[in-house]
Amino acid sequence: MKSFAFLIVALACLTFSCSDKKPVDRMNEEQLRAYADELAHKYIITDGHVDLPFRLKIKKFVVAREYMGIPIKTDEGDFDFERAKKGGLDAPFMSIYIPSSYQLQPDMGKGLADSLINMIQGIAQNLPENFAMANSVEDVQANFAKGLISLPMGMENGAPIGNDIKNVQYFYDRGIRYITLTHGKDNQICDSSYDTLHTWKGLSPFGREVVAEMNRTGIMVDISHVDDSTFYQVMKLTKAPCIASHSSCRLYTPGFQRNMSDDMIKKLGANGGVIQINFGSTFLDSVVVKQNNENRKKLQAILDEKKLTMRDSLAKPVIDQFRKDNPSLYADVETVANHIDHVVQLVGIDHVGIGSDYDGVGDSLPTGLKDVSQYPNLIFALLKRGYTESDIEKICSGNVFRVWKKVAEVASTM
Repeated sequence: MKSFAFLIVALACLTFSCSDKKPVDRMNEEQLRAYADELAHKYIITDGHVDLPFRLKIKKFVVAREYMGIPIKTDEGDFDFERAKKGGLDAPFMSIYIPSSYQLQPDMGKGLADSLINMIQGIAQNLPENFAMANSVEDVQANFAKGLISLPMGMENGAPIGNDIKNVQYFYDRGIRYITLTHGKDNQICDSSYDTLHTWKGLSPFGREVVAEMNRTGIMVDISHVDDSTFYQVMKLTKAPCIASHSSCRLYTPGFQRNMSDDMIKKLGANGGVIQINFGSTFLDSVVVKQNNENRKKLQAILDEKKLTMRDSLAKPVIDQFRKDNPSLYADVETVANHIDHVVQLVGIDHVGIGSDYDGVGDSLPTGLKDVSQYPNLIFALLKRGYTESDIEKICSGNVFRVWKKVAEVASTM
């Protein structure tokens, strides 16, 4: 009888996949959207790159109770607490963004980095019922259990390390858990995908030390923004898996070196790393970019003919009418799903995540993913394509958490 009972259970498992997955093929659109929203709140969603700190810095934000409208609820930008809760966002990596211009200052941006770190810590301290700092996967999980949004931090541009390798440990101690090696220009660490100087032809000698020290301290190496030579050199040097915190697939944007080629994605997969897909339309669809560029040229030609500049008051009605007749194009949530599909086809489900670049890509965000309230739309698109609940969990946070833990593990052995 026990054998017969076991057979019945086994057959049931085969029929229903013996998991908590729901039969999505039998759901109508309304049911599937409800399921997507359920998963968005059931599993931790981590986003590799949210530029809230610099947006608030520009606004000269002061952390205080009277500023409860920011970042609890605001019509500005792409992120606030209420929208994040609606979208199921639990652990947005706060980007400690250092513009390339700061590389020219005596401290190479260290002061700015410290001020942005202080700001994020201040938000958590002043709004403890909403936010909490997180320096590990375990911190994020504990905060999630309490209903808090975690604020892990990544530093976008390693320039503030300066020329002192001890600053890697300094920023780890301050809570930085990934460092994007450079940004828009070559720096003292490596070359940038946006620069044409090729100063080091990849990593500088000091940059090689930085990668090793990041491995030793437990900071994830982020290869977004670096040029191809730097990427391949990092892959050879690193002792731990790496991330691309906010990059997409070059397949869909030929010539856009900021994205990752198929070969790079394969190398990152072999490294055990994760590419977190950027939501900016520029990163998603070259056709959209081309059309928008053509429209800008047409508008400029009209203004030139009328001897007007974009800032002239008489230009406003001309600009408004042109934009009405020639609206800007955007990628959409399905385009983001295409990029995820492509990564999965190349290297499997374990090497892709979310790195929206919210508050960092202006008004170029795709239709259906305009702010942090809309992650369920992406999950809905993935469910329609046959992604399982287990797949969704990996994309939302499981893959990045695996890398984060592995980086900490490697550091503990060095």
